[in-house]
Amino acid sequence: MHSRKGSAESDLTTRARIRDAAVASFGRHGFDVSVRTIAEGASVSPGLVIHHFGSKADLRRACDEHVAGRIAELTEEDMGDGAQTFLHQLASVERYAVLTGYVVRTLCDGGPLAVELYARMVDDAVGYFARGETAGGIRPSRDPAGRAHWAVTSAVGSLLLLVALRHPGPDVDYARVIEDWAAEFTLPTLEMYTESVFTDRAILDGYLRHLGGGAEDPEST
Repeated sequence: MHSRKGSAESDLTTRARIRDAAVASFGRHGFDVSVRTIAEGASVSPGLVIHHFGSKADLRRACDEHVAGRIAELTEEDMGDGAQTFLHQLASVERYAVLTGYVVRTLCDGGPLAVELYARMVDDAVGYFARGETAGGIRPSRDPAGRAHWAVTSAVGSLLLLVALRHPGPDVDYARVIEDWAAEFTLPTLEMYTESVFTDRAILDGYLRHLGGGAEDPEST
């Protein structure tokens, strides 16, 4: 006969297994996936899913909280040297494919977690650029926050568009998505960041004049 402690630990393990299966199912199939599919992924009955979480909406909220917490942990444990942002981490296919799927679905779906994730990505990018400026490997910006927003939006936007155009449907292999993204966009992204596009700054100077000339050259300060 199992002790109460053993039963409680089993319940916690089952709950975590259901939650993890739900994160994978939501990411791979979308948030309309059935409770039955989630239950099959966790090797439990649909009734046990409802027993632990009450409803699919409550399960979704538990997944949101878990993913947000996991991302916070990743930010702390893997970025101590300042060499990566959360976006860089998502490119680690083997380790983060399931998490990437949930993040992509969340950003497409919108809601509080999407807002939180986007804000976290922008904050990461701001810090990444700032550390690069201090180290001398990145040029200063007239608008650091704006540059970070653009960098995140272009990276995430290209990822979402790749999913929509190349990997549509309810069953997405996010490891393949990230592999495709890296193969297509790494070189042009590095070119644009390293060598720029324009051969002179005439367009920038024209825009600064349009703004009234109030934006001081950051490299002169």
